[in-house]
Amino acid sequence: MTALKIGVLALQGDFDAHCKRLEELGAEVVLVKKPEQLDAIDGLVIPGGESGTFLKLLGEAGFEKLKQFVRAKPTFGTCAGAILLANEVSNPTQAGLGAIDIGIRRNAYGRQVDSSIREGQLLLDKLGDSGVEMVFIRAPKIERVGPEVEVLATEGEDPVMVRQGRTMAATFHPELSDDTRIHQAFLDLIGNSHTPHGK
Repeated sequence: MTALKIGVLALQGDFDAHCKRLEELGAEVVLVKKPEQLDAIDGLVIPGGESGTFLKLLGEAGFEKLKQFVRAKPTFGTCAGAILLANEVSNPTQAGLGAIDIGIRRNAYGRQVDSSIREGQLLLDKLGDSGVEMVFIRAPKIERVGPEVEVLATEGEDPVMVRQGRTMAATFHPELSDDTRIHQAFLDLIGNSHTPHGK
């Protein structure tokens, strides 16, 4: 079986750490800097950074291309990536890709100085309910979860990782922990979606 080709949006943010985790798991990783590169990958990670800056760097054509991609192929957004994937963003409101039915509030945990490492619960089916280290940096908060959205991880009472269809979003930074289970869950999602005829 050929290795999955995973793109990591490399416009800004901590894309190198995502690359490292995915490569540790045997994926072939492509740094995506131009919209046309989206045509050659099986799935995409949108890393943390500043969501407003992502929108500026993508430009209108890049944003439209990305919108088409997330409708068709598996995508995983972390922190700012989760904000871009949400269909409802507040504090302040912002255009998004509308790929996942959640309401998300930017900088809900405060500024950079309020960053923290916490213990959360991973609810991935085959892993059972187990603890996981979560790094929050100027993290957004999921305040509403739509009926089609599955919660994959929680921190206290809050949902912090969710999935809808082929789209996953996390408000923390799994790439900054040594635990590779979350990236593995995304690779599994791509593997399950990656059929010869597509869906």
